[in-house]
Amino acid sequence: MHKYLITIFTLLLMVSNFVVAQQKNVLIICVDDLRPELNSFGASYVHSPNIDSLASVGRAFSRHYVNSPSCGPSRYAFLTGQYGLEYRGASNQSLFKRAEAIEEKNASIAASMPEWFRNNGYTTVSVGKVSHHPGGRGGENWDDQNIPEMPNAWDKHLMPVAEWETPKGAMHGLSFGKVRTANDRDVLETVDANDKSYPDGHIAEEGLKQLGELAKGDKSFFLAIGLIKPHLPFGVPKRYLDHYKNAEIPPALHPGKPEGVTTWHDSGEFMGYNRWGKDPREDKDFALELKKYYAACVSYADKHVGDIIKKLKEIGADKNTIIVLWGDHGWHLGEHAIWGKHSLFEESLKSPLIIYDPSMDNKGQMTDAIVESVDVFPTLCEMTTLPIPDFAQGTSLKPIVENADAEGHEAVAFKSHATTIRTNQYRFVQHKGGEVELYDHQTAAAEQVNISEENPEVVKQLKDKMVAKMGKKAFIFAIK
Repeated sequence: MHKYLITIFTLLLMVSNFVVAQQKNVLIICVDDLRPELNSFGASYVHSPNIDSLASVGRAFSRHYVNSPSCGPSRYAFLTGQYGLEYRGASNQSLFKRAEAIEEKNASIAASMPEWFRNNGYTTVSVGKVSHHPGGRGGENWDDQNIPEMPNAWDKHLMPVAEWETPKGAMHGLSFGKVRTANDRDVLETVDANDKSYPDGHIAEEGLKQLGELAKGDKSFFLAIGLIKPHLPFGVPKRYLDHYKNAEIPPALHPGKPEGVTTWHDSGEFMGYNRWGKDPREDKDFALELKKYYAACVSYADKHVGDIIKKLKEIGADKNTIIVLWGDHGWHLGEHAIWGKHSLFEESLKSPLIIYDPSMDNKGQMTDAIVESVDVFPTLCEMTTLPIPDFAQGTSLKPIVENADAEGHEAVAFKSHATTIRTNQYRFVQHKGGEVELYDHQTAAAEQVNISEENPEVVKQLKDKMVAKMGKKAFIFAIK
């Protein structure tokens, strides 16, 4: 009898392992500072064949909004499924603040998305810039093994640094190991060299290696690969810039500085680079050159996306792997007289999102449903049959992945001093001082004319929607 019980237990264990192995893998490709400036998203001059190919077989979201217009808090929301309002003032340190709370054994800290998948039987690996620091560590050079940015999340979190020597050096580095410093940071650069002349070439190569190793394992995998381009500086191998030699690139819409109290800023991050005395807000030729370099960086990132998906097919994992391509926020190319992110205007908050499921129907149809980054966590849980955690603040997008005409929902975002909500018709912004902005996207003026004074009822309704969605932390200041 004892012998039979052992046999039955062994069979049950084998079946359990088989079920885990048969769960779909997850491959996430994060792209830094990628606005929806892609051929498949309507920018016909952009050479992005690989991302376009993914969109043609997946579900592209034309109105995906991040939850904060900065790398750290946006990635916090994406990777935790929570808005992170408690770290509103911490900006790019939000994940480290969370890590400190875990170190202090704060029982209220919920699992991150990779940790949730790891706890449910997946092998989890990150390569490149997935959380804020490439490689996901702290310390002076961002390589201290004792300071993980996301504790308990990854079986391996990797950052190949090559000649840049450290993750901090590789973060937005220039070509051939040149490290961006306060006094040495050209905003534009091109070299006639291969993909590994910049850090992303090494990140992609390591990502391909990890894919090959994970495919040999006996567990499902959750792999996240984070590309750094097209983040500043706009440095790129020459052959990608060649795509744009004679490209006709449209000028920025509504390029003027907005009136009144807004989240406009003076493009401090961009202006801190060496621009040789040029200002794209005044110099149209320089603005056009910058746009060509940005587009070239997008094409460089696109090439790596293609290599990653090609590798997935080569190892035969494409038939059982969900792919997510996600931009961590948008980027102004002169709209509202801004060069950069960090505003609560549309250009900072809208980024590409593409979800591909090998078993999905109605492939290739773009959806106009409004969605937000916190939705990805519950979506991947449902699509892989894992339980959706109670703490996830997003909404599963599986119905939209299955049907492009399914409805979305309002999207919210925040900075340290303001909060916004985007509905199908309006964008509403509430400032710390009580000032408000209201824009009607069903008019040609869109986010150029603040109509809040003429529409007090709409303002009240949207304030209530914001509180209902984000809780009382949506307003850490007096509401006028």
